[in-house]
Amino acid sequence: MIFWSLKTLFSEPLRLMVSSLAVSVSFILVIFFSAVFEGESEQMVAYLEKMNADVWVMQKGVSNMHMASSMVWDWKAQTIAKLQGVKEVSAILFLNGPVKIGGKDWFSYIIGISQEYRRAGPWDMVKGKAIPVQGEAVIPEVITRLTGIQIGDEITINNRYLKVVGLTRSTFSMASSIIFVSHDDLGDLVEGRDQYSYIMVYAEPNTSSSTLIEEIKNNIDKINVLSNEDFIKSDKQLAVQMGAEIIYMMTIIGTLLATLIVAFTSYSLIARKKQELAIAKALGFSNREIYLAALCQSVIITSIGLLLTLLLSFTLLTWLPSFIPQINLSVQIFQFIPIAVISLPIAIFASLAAAHTVIKVDPMTVFTG
Repeated sequence: MIFWSLKTLFSEPLRLMVSSLAVSVSFILVIFFSAVFEGESEQMVAYLEKMNADVWVMQKGVSNMHMASSMVWDWKAQTIAKLQGVKEVSAILFLNGPVKIGGKDWFSYIIGISQEYRRAGPWDMVKGKAIPVQGEAVIPEVITRLTGIQIGDEITINNRYLKVVGLTRSTFSMASSIIFVSHDDLGDLVEGRDQYSYIMVYAEPNTSSSTLIEEIKNNIDKINVLSNEDFIKSDKQLAVQMGAEIIYMMTIIGTLLATLIVAFTSYSLIARKKQELAIAKALGFSNREIYLAALCQSVIITSIGLLLTLLLSFTLLTWLPSFIPQINLSVQIFQFIPIAVISLPIAIFASLAAAHTVIKVDPMTVFTG
């Protein structure tokens, strides 16, 4: 009976491929939303990860960067730089807000940097200057592709015109973009030329983050101090809740849709063989063998669909950002595990349900009907 199941399945290669592709397309939809969710979540904390500070210092009561406001006096950065165990500090002004580029408002992380703390600037330049001075800005290269704005053109932040002098890579997401301006320009906008928002602290080789945190807390008041890991975790958690939650919901909806397609494909596959299975029962094959035949076909169809999904996801989806640069995708192997765990039982249940209807058919009706 298993031989018959395989023979009939592969005797119609076009039907087999269409069924497998139907399953695969539904899976790819789920992988796409999951990849967008992961890609956007990672991009939201890209700046924090690239700075790779050991410790972050910010205003008391603040524990993240996304949608936050923090102000710390500039003298505190200078004091921290002199503490025991501190190798280097860097500092930025920070503002969440819209930036008008090419006639459109782009919600952005606006980072004010100075010549003194160049380390806080862009980490991957496409072309142009990396550190803007007063009246200048460095923007994501993706935005130039979407708007036509180029180096030498102007952008607007709160009615202040800034000239684009550099283009960066890996600083754009659908939720927000990273725009670099001078500390003086942003200081004028937020009335904080003598302040910073976040201070990045880099430890000496033999100094731990926990030791550095205690040293800073003991010497500087009215601040919050977090390790790099804790700060990124806190910021990503809030960013995901506020920005990527809708993508997560779309992933769930896509998963439900995929399970329905898998169930329908598996059920219809066996239902089409209803007469043949009834004949097999009339010829003396047991109910167990009929169930196994149905199970074999549905597992093969679903497995081929999963393999196609794996192949297409690591080719088609990984190339997609080249054509649609505003999308951040992160395709990971772990994203396929829940699909396999959910889809295979659904396929098995649907095929067995279809086989059960065959079992109840009186074999004599096949010959008399």
